[in-house]
Amino acid sequence: MKRQRNRGRVAAAALAAMCATAVLPGQAHAAGPGVYAFDPEAKKVQGATANVEASELDEGVPYRSTIRPGEKLYYRVTLDDVSAAYVSAVAVPGDGGTVAYGDGVNVSLRETDDSQCGSGRANFGSGEYARPIAAYAFRTVEEGSTTCQESGQYDVLVERESKDTSDSGTWDLELRFLQEPRLRSGSSMPTEAPDSWPSASPPPLTGEQQKRSGGAGYTEATSLENGRWQDTVAPGQTRFYRVPVDWGQQIHATAGLSNSTGSAEEFVGNALTLSLANPAQGPVSDATLSYSGGPASASLRPLPPVAYRNRFDSSTQVSAMRFAGWYYLSVSLSPKLKESYGAEPIPFELSVQVKNKAEESPYDGDAGVFGVTDQDREVARKGQNAEQAAKSGPMKAVAAAGIGTGSVLVLGLGVWMLLARRRAAAGAPAAGYPAGGGHQGHQPPQGW
Repeated sequence: MKRQRNRGRVAAAALAAMCATAVLPGQAHAAGPGVYAFDPEAKKVQGATANVEASELDEGVPYRSTIRPGEKLYYRVTLDDVSAAYVSAVAVPGDGGTVAYGDGVNVSLRETDDSQCGSGRANFGSGEYARPIAAYAFRTVEEGSTTCQESGQYDVLVERESKDTSDSGTWDLELRFLQEPRLRSGSSMPTEAPDSWPSASPPPLTGEQQKRSGGAGYTEATSLENGRWQDTVAPGQTRFYRVPVDWGQQIHATAGLSNSTGSAEEFVGNALTLSLANPAQGPVSDATLSYSGGPASASLRPLPPVAYRNRFDSSTQVSAMRFAGWYYLSVSLSPKLKESYGAEPIPFELSVQVKNKAEESPYDGDAGVFGVTDQDREVARKGQNAEQAAKSGPMKAVAAAGIGTGSVLVLGLGVWMLLARRRAAAGAPAAGYPAGGGHQGHQPPQGW
């Protein structure tokens, strides 16, 4: 009897946990410091030191790989002769690893004869502490150009640069290959960079502050719309968010770190880093703030409205604002704050403003990740990340908690029947049954 009761308690406890999971969809994942949430659909791929041995990356498929200090690794993609192509690499150092100013990754896209199509670099900049950083390389199809215009196979080279005094551990990589949709037939797009754009910062928002917890990676990035959003970030931690920015729209963002509730007033340079990446996970801009225990804030410099012509500008900040879609904001806090201010998370406010009316997409057909839909705006209003949004779509609502509601009900009924049979076999009345034998409509236990 005692063993049967224990089994019943274990089964009931497991079922209760699953039921709790099923009724809590959309809960933000609060990862600990130094933890990065990779795309759960990512396939593992090994980089090659010889380009002829490189594994091929499929378009739209996330990949995971690794890279050691000083290593140069090749991957391969197949391009057509009409689409702009983008390959991004998110470098994720180990938790607590030491990094220097020049440490980072370089990503280049090359023809198989080593002619370079384009390259991009990301490093830790003035915020010299380990955190996820992203870089991308791209191929642009241009009339009159003779380099990297043909269809066929191309090499992707990812290089890691690390100082001798930096951490020698292996970094993880998250890789993605995307191709931009084709332009509408007959459309004539500008081929020169913009001369100017509205560069004044908007007045600070005054609306009510709301709480919204950031994710631990690009895939878990919490959606935001215009507003003042409150969250917390611990030393060594990075929070991710995403904002839909359509054609013709301009994004502004400010991060304000709260004062310390203790008595410490130690100065920490570059204590917080606010970064912006575009829909292809290409770096756009960042800002840092120093901290002495009092309130401090940092704002991204004014960026141009999203426009196709921005890609022809020599400035990375302008060039990266080349297409619409989800733009990613990340907030990282230096692990150095732990020494003076403790390991507890510190509250901060992320203020987001997207200005201007949306303009028409230049693409032919579905823009994919390079566009903004009404559904995207609704997702931003609800604060969902990509996985939550996908599970709450049509015909997928029952899977919003990672296990279908129908599965929970079926499993619950099965556990209840199992307990009833065991109790009956032991001579005890089953839960929901009156003593004396007969039953009343097979009622499940109270609480179902």
